Amino acid sequence: MLLTALKNRKEAGQSLALRLKDYSDGKDVVVLGLPRGGVPVAFEIAKSLRVPLDVFVVGKLGFPGQPELAMGAVTSQGIRIINADLREQSDFSDEGLERLIHRKILELERKEALYRQGGAPAGVENRTVIVVDDGVATGASIRAALQALRKMNPKTIIAAVPLASEEGIHAMELEADETVCLQSPSPFFSVGQWYDDFSQVGDEDVIQCLSRAKEWIGTDHVKSDRPLPDSLTPVTLSIHSAGVSLTADVIIPAGASGLILFAHGSGSGRLSPRNRKVAAYLNEAGFGTILLDLLTREEEELDWETGEYRFDIGLLAGRLEAATRWAKGQTKLSRLNLGYFGASTGAAAALSSAARNRLMVKAVVSRGGRPDLSGEALPLVSAPSLFIVGGEDREVLSLSRRALEAMQCEQEIILVPGATHRFEEPGAMDEVSRLAADWFRLHLAGMQAPSAAPG
Repeated sequence: MLLTALKNRKEAGQSLALRLKDYSDGKDVVVLGLPRGGVPVAFEIAKSLRVPLDVFVVGKLGFPGQPELAMGAVTSQGIRIINADLREQSDFSDEGLERLIHRKILELERKEALYRQGGAPAGVENRTVIVVDDGVATGASIRAALQALRKMNPKTIIAAVPLASEEGIHAMELEADETVCLQSPSPFFSVGQWYDDFSQVGDEDVIQCLSRAKEWIGTDHVKSDRPLPDSLTPVTLSIHSAGVSLTADVIIPAGASGLILFAHGSGSGRLSPRNRKVAAYLNEAGFGTILLDLLTREEEELDWETGEYRFDIGLLAGRLEAATRWAKGQTKLSRLNLGYFGASTGAAAALSSAARNRLMVKAVVSRGGRPDLSGEALPLVSAPSLFIVGGEDREVLSLSRRALEAMQCEQEIILVPGATHRFEEPGAMDEVSRLAADWFRLHLAGMQAPSAAPG
């Protein structure tokens, strides 16, 4: 039984590090802190052991009307733990619970991007993973994290916490290969009561911990397991987001000067002939491109019947963010400045994603876009944004002008004379390609536009 409270999270981490000293300087060891409170504890462990530090984001599913009561937990990979008894007592329908989980997953994906600041996640496959929190009450959050990690094929999973309830210890022992807990007070009402200082940990504190951890590891300890060749031949692969697999065509020219992710509009995808034309031009101009299906095949088929997905900007932006994080996790791509090219509703998704990933996204180009659908995200966009609009597309021109009034970043509208919304007129897409390449040269590669098209 705990006789005296812990001083603070720093002391808790230092005490745990002593119990974990056998893993010091382990080349196959990584420490994962559960944000936010678990990260300062994990920092002290990783610092003492001289091993990499990363985050593993888990979200609590609050009981309706009592958000502090955990009805369950979910991870960004879609793993969920639900307390069956509390679920029965709630008034959530199955559909309502799934909507809550989906929103929580998108929130967690955004948190991961914020915390890592464009950095790659630590690899866990075939490694010893030490999962750390500042304390465990019910065990729902850490159990969800441990289950998700198990699916990522680590060699060993160790759950390490300063204190836990009996219920929490049992939850960890069900999932981890080893559980390290300094003390288990009883009765156990809350984690905070067993700390002298249990002050709130902010997002900036988490970011600072991850940044400082590079001091003893360096920045190259995360290896990419998805090699991409220097080639103008596309590599087709899958990118995972919130439990679905999205198909992407990736082209990385030798010596690429930037990377462009395409967000397609309603009823379109990575095979769009117009966007592929733009992508080919950008490839010849020295830019890497990722043409991504933002919807699965099943979703596309349903969308044709109901229109359920094409205007779900939050869903599309979340998946574009997942692709962005994937790209930043690839050794070959991580150092390239990144931009978005969005068409129609895909432009709204691009602007929304750029607003939430201000440090990652350096430029945005919209072709015949619907920026108005970005709503409250528009004033938050910091990336220089170009709106390319058909000269005959009066509706989109009006919407674009109103959207630009709400934006505070560098911005410009350029009209393509005689072009309509789909830019099907002779030479219209050639002009779109040239304008996009010039914008990305200026804002990604720091180059002035050339006098002639590449090739």
